[in-house]
Amino acid sequence: MKYSLPFLILPLALTLPARAQGVSAPWDISQTLTSLAVQAQRLTPILDQLTPEKWQAKGAPAAYTAQWRNARSEVGYLLAAVESTKKQPEKLSLALETLFRLQAVEAQADSLVEGVRKYQNPAVGELLMSVVSANSANRDQLRQYITDLAQTKEQEFQVVDREAQRCRDALMRQPPPRPATAPKPAPAAPAQNTK
Repeated sequence: MKYSLPFLILPLALTLPARAQGVSAPWDISQTLTSLAVQAQRLTPILDQLTPEKWQAKGAPAAYTAQWRNARSEVGYLLAAVESTKKQPEKLSLALETLFRLQAVEAQADSLVEGVRKYQNPAVGELLMSVVSANSANRDQLRQYITDLAQTKEQEFQVVDREAQRCRDALMRQPPPRPATAPKPAPAAPAQNTK
């Protein structure tokens, strides 16, 4: 039976996307993390312009001051997490921490925006939101990287688990070891009569 070339290539082509998927190369995620850090650093001068203590005189809740301090701290935590992840991109826990820190920065900035618009300067509020949202593509790439990394780790674990099961089964099938026979003691030499 003869097969045409397209008939033979089709099954191979269908398996290629599955093989092509996987974790991004360390260089790719490093670029994403660098871009994420650059964008996050742009937040610092904007946050430094904010004066939430003065907003209270205009009727703002005191909570804005705490949110402002938290936002500044979270930017620092995010930058530290990015550096750790760049050093060990294969560590899922570090990548997750970076994503969570980014989300914390976004949440803190989002909670400040209304106060900035109402009590300080609407244009600064808009600038704050635009800088935060500029990191959305980096956030999405990081999230995808984490998903791919988790799937790869799960697959690796499944392979290791199957191999461990196979080894356990092989050991269980082996007959029990025979007890080692102790060497028989040598017969005692007859006592010599010295008479």
